[in-house]
Amino acid sequence: MADSFSFEAIGTNWRVDSRAPLLPRQRTELLQLAEEYDTLYSRFRRDSGVAALAESGGHLPLPRHGAALGSLMRTLHDLTDGGVTPLVGERLAAQGYDADYSFVPTAPPSPARAWDDLLDWTADGVTLAEPALLDVGAAGKGQLVDLMVESLVAAGHQDVIVDASGDMRRIGDGSITVALEHPYDASSAIGTVGLGSGALCASASNRRTWGDGLHHVLDARTGRCVDTVVASWVLAEDAMTADGLCTALFVADPVELAGSFDFDYVLMYSDGRARFSIPLAGALFS
Repeated sequence: MADSFSFEAIGTNWRVDSRAPLLPRQRTELLQLAEEYDTLYSRFRRDSGVAALAESGGHLPLPRHGAALGSLMRTLHDLTDGGVTPLVGERLAAQGYDADYSFVPTAPPSPARAWDDLLDWTADGVTLAEPALLDVGAAGKGQLVDLMVESLVAAGHQDVIVDASGDMRRIGDGSITVALEHPYDASSAIGTVGLGSGALCASASNRRTWGDGLHHVLDARTGRCVDTVVASWVLAEDAMTADGLCTALFVADPVELAGSFDFDYVLMYSDGRARFSIPLAGALFS
C-alpha cells in the first residue's frame, strides 16, 4: 500500500492502508467519525449519550446509521434467544468491566433485563423506559469500520483496508491472506483465510480478562462468561455484520444464524477443537 495512517480510537488501535494518498482532510474525517461514534455509544465516558441514558433513561436521538445497528442487534437478540443484547452493559459493569475499569465484581451473575420490557430502538433513536446501561460492543466497532470505509470510498479511494485491531474491511481487487491469531499465543496462528472485498472480524475471550474466569464475552441469558468458545472469526460482506456474528457465535450454533446471514466462520473451543464453514477460503493448521 502507498499510504498508511495509524491512530487510537474507542479504546483500541486502528490502521488504515490505501493505495492512494490519504489526504489530511480525509485523516481528520476518520478521527471525527470515531469521536462522534464514541460520544454516542461509549459506556466508558461520562459525557456520552449512553451514559445519559444510564443516568435517567428517556430518548437518545441517533444518526441515520443508528437504525442499521439497532436492526442487527435486534436480529441477533432474537436468533440467540436473548444471548446477545445491548442490555448486557450493566451485567458487564457488575462483573467489573465498568467505566472505571475496576475489574472487581460487585454482584453475582444474573440475566440481562428483557429487551421488550425496557428498550425501544427505532429509526429515530433509542428509548429506555427507565435507566439502563447499554453496550453495543457486539457490533459497534465493526460498524465504525464500515463508516470509515464508506467515507474513504466517497472520497475516491478504490483500494483500502481499515483495520481496528483485527476487525477489518477491505475494498479492492484480488485478495489478501490474513492470519488467524491463536487465542492463547499471539505470536502464532491457527490458520489463514483469504480476504477479497469484504470484512473479517474476530473475537476472543482472552482479549479482556480479569479475575478467575472473568472476561468480556457474556451470555446475556445468564450473565455468566462464556467458557465453551474461546475465539471466533467471521467473513461477511460488511464489518458490522461480521462483528455481530462473532459475538453471536459464542452463544449460538452457526446453523441457527445461517438462515439469516451469509457468512463464513472459524470457531475455536476451550477443549482445543476447531470448527469452520465449508467451503472456507483458507486453511487451518493441524
